[in-house]
Amino acid sequence: MTLLRDHDLARAFDHASHTYDRLTALNPGYRTDLLRSARRLRLPGEGAGLHVLDLGCGTGTSTRALLRAAPRARITAVDASSGMLRRALDKPWPAGVRFLHLTAEAVATAGEGPFDAVFAAYLFRNVTDPDRVLAAVRTQLRPGGRLAVHEYCLSGSPVHRALWTAVCQGVVIPAGTLSGDRGLYRHLWHSVLDFDTAPAFTDRLTRAGFTGVRAVPVAGWQTGIVHTFLARNACADAAGCAR
Repeated sequence: MTLLRDHDLARAFDHASHTYDRLTALNPGYRTDLLRSARRLRLPGEGAGLHVLDLGCGTGTSTRALLRAAPRARITAVDASSGMLRRALDKPWPAGVRFLHLTAEAVATAGEGPFDAVFAAYLFRNVTDPDRVLAAVRTQLRPGGRLAVHEYCLSGSPVHRALWTAVCQGVVIPAGTLSGDRGLYRHLWHSVLDFDTAPAFTDRLTRAGFTGVRAVPVAGWQTGIVHTFLARNACADAAGCAR
């Protein structure tokens, strides 16, 4: 299968946006796992005085997790899908949260940073060039800034690969077919199989210049399928780092 990319993927998410929250709610632990990953950023003082980027915010579920983890932070949430953003904007938000229609790659030149932390949920396997996005993130993170990536990223075990395929064929794709979005949910299945394993993505973060990189598996049935990746920006080049 050819994976959906860029404008085609954004349009697929636009179309799926009206049922997306209902379908993700069928996944046990979906919101709990996002909140746990957001809390793993360990932002001090409930985020007071900090500017946090929610990269690939979708309908705002990850933004809500960030807000619960750091209720005093200023949050900028961006997504490439206008349909998903409309769903996010339909929800109530405090004054410190704002949403922007931006691709992940465009963050580097949008003038919204610098950020003290970045949270990216279910983003990196959907972008054409993960290394380019990581470079963009690094330019916008203050030195020492924190990154948490919450992602479907298989452990590398054939057992977890088989379990993911069974769940997709038995639950995810049939549900997507009923909603009229079969192509997007087939993309979800294959995008996970084709993306980095957890060790490979950990290595990718290290090569991109992040330090203290570690992968933490989520609990429950998604153990070995979804991980939180934690890292810091240790950029020593003042010209190439957010100030």
